[in-house]
Amino acid sequence: RNMNTPNHLFYTKEHEWAQFNDNEVIIGITDYAQSQLGDVIFLELPNVGEEIIIGDSFGEIEAVKTVSELFSPITGTIIAVNESLEDSPELVNSNPYDDGWLIKVSPSKPEEKDDLMDFVSYEEIIR
Repeated sequence: RNMNTPNHLFYTKEHEWAQFNDNEVIIGITDYAQSQLGDVIFLELPNVGEEIIIGDSFGEIEAVKTVSELFSPITGTIIAVNESLEDSPELVNSNPYDDGWLIKVSPSKPEEKDDLMDFVSYEEIIR
């Protein structure tokens, strides 16, 4: 099937997406990433209040066949974690850009957005 790559999001080569709102960035994994992983069964995510750093791991996503690290697209402080994923990790598969979001971050260096890929660049690397 065709991969869904929303054009309002920003992307990393590690297959995370970031949605920049006023003072918060929502982060998740892409449709391509969930399709490569297969059925997601568990996520290890940071706690609210923790600092994350661009390029560093902020957690793990466990699928039936593999465990994959999650890499932060930006630097900042965790302000929310998607609690629904504890009981329903499959939301990452069924709805990676909406109900399957992972964390929300208050960015400390919003200019890091300039280093992320737009949807056109991201589609080129997954083609």
